Amino acid sequence: MSLTLRTISREQHLAYIQSLPAASHMQVPAWADVKAEWRSENLGWFDERTGELVGAGLVLYRQLPKIKRYLAYMPEGPVINWFAPNLDDWLQPMLAHLKQQGAFSVKMGPPVIIRRWEAASIKKGIQDPDVKRLRDIEADFIEPRAFEVADRLRRMGWQQGEDGGAGFGDVQPRYVFQVPLAGRSLEDVHKGFNQLWRRNIKKAEKAGVEVVQGGYQDLAEWQRLYEITAVRDHFRPRPLSYFQRMWTALNTEDPNRMRLYFARHNGVNLSAATMLVVGGHVWYSYGASDNIGREFRPSNAMQWRMLRDAYALGATVYDLRGISDSLDESDHLFGLIQFKVGTGGQAAEYLGEWDFPLNKLLHKALDIYMSRR
Repeated sequence: MSLTLRTISREQHLAYIQSLPAASHMQVPAWADVKAEWRSENLGWFDERTGELVGAGLVLYRQLPKIKRYLAYMPEGPVINWFAPNLDDWLQPMLAHLKQQGAFSVKMGPPVIIRRWEAASIKKGIQDPDVKRLRDIEADFIEPRAFEVADRLRRMGWQQGEDGGAGFGDVQPRYVFQVPLAGRSLEDVHKGFNQLWRRNIKKAEKAGVEVVQGGYQDLAEWQRLYEITAVRDHFRPRPLSYFQRMWTALNTEDPNRMRLYFARHNGVNLSAATMLVVGGHVWYSYGASDNIGREFRPSNAMQWRMLRDAYALGATVYDLRGISDSLDESDHLFGLIQFKVGTGGQAAEYLGEWDFPLNKLLHKALDIYMSRR
């Protein structure tokens, strides 16, 4: 298949995404409005014979201070046939186009999964003192074609970070935790939870925890819980304006793209979460909780409700997003993987993010700048 690449309209881009079973929420046209501080472009790959749109990518351009050169970034994209034998024919025109646009470096995150580990295997690994990382456990599923993609990218001159993307080395998480829903009943999903999760869901029900959906007007309350979480977990919170922009941009594109949930007890909100939907892929994207009322297990109740809603939407996967690959109990991110493993899902390892320096000198300068931040 011979391909041509050109800029497409947002409408064309959205129609293409809607024709697919799923794609990353960072590759929908409206994500450009969420990332308002970046310039953006919608790219389309066309089959020359039929004129049909066969691939798309959202590119975000970040300008270097003082000069008119850009970092071109495609988070969890582009959305192309990554297993095509002619991968060069997809990526070379893209690099040529981005260079023309003034890019000095290109960063992309192929949405390709290499390995999966079942919850039971991870549990066994956690109990084994010799196991320090996910990679020390034998994977339950390996995608051989993913290794071919990595080899091809290296041969084309694409590079990966020193740590190979361990933990949160990439901008987007390389390791995620997912609960597969396709071909399973809700009863199967509930049975897949570990005892602690099932007990906590029951505890929340008994205590009278209710889970409700919120709207734009409730984002200030979301922000209150989120900022409490930021103080507790030592991270810098995004401002309320970010979530307001996200809500407006995503739900204008598709009224069901973003949802907001609260778990409350006696009318007091104890935890909250945002949920994103693109086709059959549903993400739990941000979570927040108060320091009070934790004994009522609001977070378990909320996740169970979100999972059920994802299932009702016909989702094939419920994605709990990033985990670290460390299975060391003293690691500050260990609690996160422990919480997510309780859902009985799978850890998945993506191919990670790749860089192509179009101007080696500027790319190196950016590297040094980023490492010092």
